[in-house]
Amino acid sequence: MPVKNTRKVTVVIGAGSIGQAIARRVSAGKHVLLADLRQDNLDAAAKVLLDAGFDVSTAIVDVSSRHSVEALVQTAMTLGEITGVIHAAGVSPSQAPVATILRVDLYGTALVLEAFGNAIAEGGSGIVIASQSGHRLPALTREQNSALATTAVEDLLTLPMLQPENISDPLHAYQLSKRGNSLRVMAEAVRWGKRGARVNTISPGIIFTPLARDELNGPRGEGYRRMLDLCPTGRGGTPDEVGALAALLMGPEGTFITGSDFLMDGGVTAAYWYGDLASQ
Repeated sequence: MPVKNTRKVTVVIGAGSIGQAIARRVSAGKHVLLADLRQDNLDAAAKVLLDAGFDVSTAIVDVSSRHSVEALVQTAMTLGEITGVIHAAGVSPSQAPVATILRVDLYGTALVLEAFGNAIAEGGSGIVIASQSGHRLPALTREQNSALATTAVEDLLTLPMLQPENISDPLHAYQLSKRGNSLRVMAEAVRWGKRGARVNTISPGIIFTPLARDELNGPRGEGYRRMLDLCPTGRGGTPDEVGALAALLMGPEGTFITGSDFLMDGGVTAAYWYGDLASQ
C-alpha cells in the first residue's frame, strides 16, 4: 500500500519581492514551489530562499493559460499537500496593453483561484495580491460586481464591460482587474470553505519592488510620487510589511478571516477620497 505524502507545500505564483516576502513568513518547514513566467526570476528567487534554508523547487507557469496553471497544480500535488497558495503574479499599466492586463491580472487570477480551489488541502489558505487601484475605481453596479465575481472563468473576458469600446486605457483595465480580484476572492471563499480552506486579498499601495519602480519611472511616475508625498504616512511600503499581514491571514491567528480584502497603502486611498489627493 503506497504511503501518503504528508509534506506540506506552499505554492508561490510570481517569484518577485512580495511573493518571496510572504513565502519566507509562512513556509518554514514546508516545501516551497516557486512558479513564474521567467526562468531568470525563478533562479534568482530560488537562490535567495535556498540560501535562507528553505526547501525549494521551481516551475514555469503562464497564468493566462489554463493548461499551464492546471499543470502547475499537478506538479504541486506530486510534491505533497497544498496548504498555501500565494498569487502575486501580474502586470502593471506601464508594462502591458489593455488586453494583456485583462488576460493576466483578471482572467489569470480567476483561473488560479478555480484551479487551486479544487486542490487546496483542508486547513489551507491563500492570498491574492490585488492593488490599491481597485479601491479608486468608482462604484460598479450590483450586476457588474456579480459578473466579475461569478462569471465562468472561460467566459470572463467576454463580459460587455470589458470590451474594447468600453475600456481602452491600461490604467482603467488594471483598476477593473484588481477590483475584480477582490470580488472573485469573495465568491471563491465560499467554495474554498467547503474544502475547509480560506482565501483573502491584500491590496497594497506603492510597495518598493521592481514593478513599482517601473511605475515611478514611467509615464505616470509624477502622479505616483505625489501619492507618496501627500498620503498620511508619507512613504511607500516594503514587501516585508505585506508579508507580515499575509502571515496573519494565512496563519493560526487568521482562521476566522476569509473572503476579505485588506487595503494597505499608507493612507493613499483615504487621501484620494477625503484628503490632499482628492483633487488629483
